[in-house]
Amino acid sequence: MNHNPARGILYLCLGVLVFSLQDAIIKRVSGGYALTEVVFIRSCVAAPILLALVHRESHWRAIFSSSLGLLTLRATIMFGAYTAYYMAFPALPLADAVALYFTVPLFVTALAGPFLGERTHWGVWLAVLLGFAGVMVMLQPGSGLFEPAALLSLLAAALYGMAMLMARKYGDSLSASVMAFYQNAVFLVGAGLAALVLHGLGVVKAEHPSVSFLVRPWVMPSLTDGLLIAACGVVAAAGIMLLTNAYRVARASTVTPFEYTGILWAPLWGFLFFSEVPRATTLAGAAVIVVAGLLALRLAKS
Repeated sequence: MNHNPARGILYLCLGVLVFSLQDAIIKRVSGGYALTEVVFIRSCVAAPILLALVHRESHWRAIFSSSLGLLTLRATIMFGAYTAYYMAFPALPLADAVALYFTVPLFVTALAGPFLGERTHWGVWLAVLLGFAGVMVMLQPGSGLFEPAALLSLLAAALYGMAMLMARKYGDSLSASVMAFYQNAVFLVGAGLAALVLHGLGVVKAEHPSVSFLVRPWVMPSLTDGLLIAACGVVAAAGIMLLTNAYRVARASTVTPFEYTGILWAPLWGFLFFSEVPRATTLAGAAVIVVAGLLALRLAKS
């Protein structure tokens, strides 16, 4: 396929925008529903859409892959990443949770050497250190303002980075739609099993909002909330399609920096929907993280 940078950038920016709406919806329902319930409903809605995408790309029989173990392992890592990411939402302003998650390129850079055997330029390591300086600006450890849930966003970024490195290593043999289908299937099964285990253990409430979001029992959602949660499945499928097409029609080096447009949407949705006003340290730290991530991407290509 010909390199079409304008279309690739457009697809990617739209995909990031679509996924940012899912973040806002999940934060919206995080105060009254269980995370496992939200993920289960979202995954049920997304399943037939993703199966249709698999059929369109490589026929539905492609889901019976010989790489079942690898696909399941990657999907399980992604399940851990998104569970940690969503658990941060009830305790953090949306802008903070998303900005900390955008340390993903820094974790990818740090892990690329041991995982892929790639040699890393010393300047890239300086960019990584700069990025984590931005994290410290946002977290303000020791100031009395530190929220432990911020570590969930960082854990999510590290796990997501590992999954992306697996996609890079094995992407030639596995299609994006098949990986997305297995990811959704593991989300569906994982959320259901987690809910059953927590129910069986009698763990139904907790003091911290992040843990409470995970362990609270399932309840019947209202019509409005049910539609919002179901919409996440459509949003996820649309986002996956847009991001996949972005990397198909344009070079990764061209479109990857535009992943950071997500940092623009999070403060906007936080302000419009939750009356959250970003702190100065959030804006400063996010700016440092973006600069460091872009610098790391640029140096890694040189």
